[in-house]
Amino acid sequence: MKWSWKLGEVAGIGVHIHATFLLLIAWVALVHWIEKRSLALGLEGVGFILALFACVLLHELAHALTAKRYGIKTRDITLLPIGGMAQLERTPDDPKQEGWVTLAGSAVNVVIALALFAWLQSTGGLEPLNTLSVTGGSFLMRLMTVNVFLVIFNMLPAFPMDGGRVLRALLAMRMEYTRATQIAAHLGQGLALLFGFIGLLTNPFLVFIALFVWIGAAQEASMVQIRSALEGIPVARAVDLILTGSQQDFPVVEDGSVVGVLTRGDLMIALAQQGQEIPVVDVMRREFQTVDSSEMLETAFARLQTCECHSVPVVHRGQLVGLITMDNVGDFVAIQAAFVQRRAERSKRQA
Repeated sequence: MKWSWKLGEVAGIGVHIHATFLLLIAWVALVHWIEKRSLALGLEGVGFILALFACVLLHELAHALTAKRYGIKTRDITLLPIGGMAQLERTPDDPKQEGWVTLAGSAVNVVIALALFAWLQSTGGLEPLNTLSVTGGSFLMRLMTVNVFLVIFNMLPAFPMDGGRVLRALLAMRMEYTRATQIAAHLGQGLALLFGFIGLLTNPFLVFIALFVWIGAAQEASMVQIRSALEGIPVARAVDLILTGSQQDFPVVEDGSVVGVLTRGDLMIALAQQGQEIPVVDVMRREFQTVDSSEMLETAFARLQTCECHSVPVVHRGQLVGLITMDNVGDFVAIQAAFVQRRAERSKRQA
C-alpha cells in the first residue's frame, strides 16, 4: 500500500504502518495535552494507542495464521487509523474455511478482554464504565473495554467488518457465492444508511463509519463479481487471447529469465535526469511480481492490485512467455460478460 512503511515481520508476514497512523498518534497526544496539560499523560495516551494497535495486530495475525492452515498466504498486514488490514492472496474457496478465518480475529480480542478482566478482578482494579473516558480511567480497564468494543463492532453483519464475511460464509453454504456476497453487501449498505442517519442526529463520527461501511460493501461486491468472471481461467489462455496493444512496462530478460522490470514512469524519469545513454540495468526494478502460466487469472489479478505496477510478467518454467496488465484483465472480464449475456439470451429464446 502506498504511503506505508515496513516495521518488520511476524511469522514471515510483513507488518506495515500507514503514514496516516502518525496523524492519529499526534491527535491523541494533542487531546491529552489540551485536557490535562501534562506531558506524562500525553505520553500515556500515545502508549494506550500503541497498546490498542498491538491488539489490532494480533487480530490480523489471527486471520493470517488461520488462513495459512488452509494453504492461503498473507502478503502483508497494514495498520491504519481505522484498524488493520491483512492482505490475503485469495479468499478461501470453502465458506466454512472463510468463516473460521474470519472468526479467528475477533476470538483473539475476546481472549485479550477476558485475560484483562481476570487480572483486574483479581487485583481489585475493576472500575465502573461511567468513570472511563478518552483520557481518563485505568489504562488496563480502558484497554479491556476497547477490545470488547472491537468484538462488537467487527461482528456487525456489514462489509468490510468480519461480521459481513461471516454472514456471507453462512449464506454461501446455501446459495451461489456471488449471490451471497450481494445479499451481505446490500445488508451492509442498509446498515451504513442507518449509521449515517443516526450520526447526523447524534455523533458525526458515525457518518464517517457509515461512509467506510458503504464503500467497503460496494467494493467487496464488485471484487467478487470480477473474481467470478476470472475463476478457473488459466493465465496462459488469457495471454493468448488478449495480450495485444500498447505496452507501458517492459520485462528485462537475461537468458530467457526475467531479471527486472522497466516501467514507463521510471524510464521517463531516467531520460529526463540522465539522458538516453543510461543502461537499462541501472533503471529497472529488481523487486517485482511474476505469475506462472499455470496459475489462475484471479491470482494474477490479485497481484496486479497489490504490486503498484501496470503489468506482471508471465513465466513458464522460469522463462518469460508474456505480460498481463490490468487493461488485459478488464478486457477479458468484458468478453466473459458478453458471453454470459449471450448464453442467457439464448436460454430465454429456447425457453
